[in-house]
Amino acid sequence: MALIMNHQPINWNEIKLVVFDVDGTLYCQHKLRMQIAWDLLHNITQTRSLRILSVIKTYRQIRERLGTQEVFNFVPQLLAETEKKTGVTEESILAIVHEWIEVRPLPYLISCRFSGLTELFAGLKRNGKNIGIFSDYPARQKLNSLGLAADYIVSAQDDLIGFLKPNPKGLEYLMYEAKVKAEETLLIGDRVERDGFAAERMGVRCLIRSRKLMQEWQTFNAFNDPIFLPMLQN
Repeated sequence: MALIMNHQPINWNEIKLVVFDVDGTLYCQHKLRMQIAWDLLHNITQTRSLRILSVIKTYRQIRERLGTQEVFNFVPQLLAETEKKTGVTEESILAIVHEWIEVRPLPYLISCRFSGLTELFAGLKRNGKNIGIFSDYPARQKLNSLGLAADYIVSAQDDLIGFLKPNPKGLEYLMYEAKVKAEETLLIGDRVERDGFAAERMGVRCLIRSRKLMQEWQTFNAFNDPIFLPMLQN
């Protein structure tokens, strides 16, 4: 499906819902992680402990695997496995994740936001398109910090979802809420194995943000690339 559908020109007149991934799609993840790395280095220097670093690294690795395995209601297993591997209690893990993954990055996000996004979001709304957010992590505060707004927001941890990508449950929910069909939906992400496969399973067109060309996927490098011009000019 991807080989055929994702290399055909986009008919923006048919698109009613544009769904964005967040991390790595709306902002430069590498730049953000460099900022957080400096904060972690300061913490390590002050506390003389690698505890927080170990929890974050282990938590992310296990989360990635649970996404690949498509484990439903993954959070309890994620916390239990992280506790077993690090020796840190689930309560402390939740506190570390809240501070270092959910809250501490927020002030840095605006400086990491990709250029052209505010113009594209405005152009989409001007052209009558609904905007959705489909993220593996809680996204509302991130979106606020990025200075962006969406009509529908869903994350893997929401009670109605319970699956990480590439499971398409979150995308299915957004399409249901917006009352749109697959051919009226476009998903924009940065990871083929997560965003691309989720879109493919729903029969949804997908754009992948990447500097590299991909044989089976349509890619773009920036949010002012020619593919977006119909939304930016009208």
